[in-house]
Amino acid sequence: MNPNKLTLGVLAALAAGLLWGLVFVAPLLLPSYPATMLTFGRYVAFGLVTLPIAWWFRRELKLLSKADWWIATKLSLIGNVIYYLALSAAIQFAGAPLPTLIIGTLPVVIAVCSNLSERQISWRSLAPSLVLIAAGLLCVNADQLSRVAADGSMTRYVTGALLAVIAVAAWTWYPIHNARWLQKHTMHTSMTWASAQGLVTLPIALLGFVVTMVWLQASGDARFADNLLGPEPSKFVALMFIIGFSASWLGTLLWNVASKNTPTALTGQLIVFETLAALAYAYAVYQRWPGGLEIAGIALLVLGVLVGVRALSRG
Repeated sequence: MNPNKLTLGVLAALAAGLLWGLVFVAPLLLPSYPATMLTFGRYVAFGLVTLPIAWWFRRELKLLSKADWWIATKLSLIGNVIYYLALSAAIQFAGAPLPTLIIGTLPVVIAVCSNLSERQISWRSLAPSLVLIAAGLLCVNADQLSRVAADGSMTRYVTGALLAVIAVAAWTWYPIHNARWLQKHTMHTSMTWASAQGLVTLPIALLGFVVTMVWLQASGDARFADNLLGPEPSKFVALMFIIGFSASWLGTLLWNVASKNTPTALTGQLIVFETLAALAYAYAVYQRWPGGLEIAGIALLVLGVLVGVRALSRG
């Protein structure tokens, strides 16, 4: 494998992870907003941000076929809307700890699934990094697991766990199929493909946003009685556009660059950067340092990615 391409892919995945981690901050900064409002608000902003960029690249977008647009729609629906709705609902049912643990297995699940279908690297080479990442995720989530075990409301936890599994399935499907399309259609740039996904996401998100607002009004939710955009409209709009541009559009662009330049088995592991970024941002918001187990877990996560990169660069 070309070392320069591998380096570019890893750096792009790192940047995408840093931007995607911002998504986990929004619910902390807007605790009075339901998950549906945050989800559809983010993707409406993503679509609106994409419009002027898509106009600039309109000639390139015209080269996409109907089949390409259909794939972009499926990727956006499954990898954006379904994933975040399932994750948000999981957190509402089970709280943050259990869904966080399940979602945190994404690097391992994606790497295993992609290698099962494509066999880009031997299992012997892939195993050490997978073991390190899995051990790191367990350490990071050790405290959360003990709290889940101590809670008695198992029905809500089981429901939340099932929803979190749906979220994992959605975002396991997305990077594998996104990478396959990019590697098959090398004549199209990552910029074009990110813009296409933003365009097809806009009508889906607009519909979801309108339905959410109608539901909130019809249900008599007091938080949205005085303003359709909730109790903190300016803060909500600003955060949605910041996340819509940085985490959604720019993050998608960078992830496309990573997908083009790294094997899918490695790309799946590089999603660990999102977990690390989300942890760092959460510690900043809560104004505390990670505990001993959390530090050990973070070290194992980073080591696991480095081992994976080393194994692939040798292959």
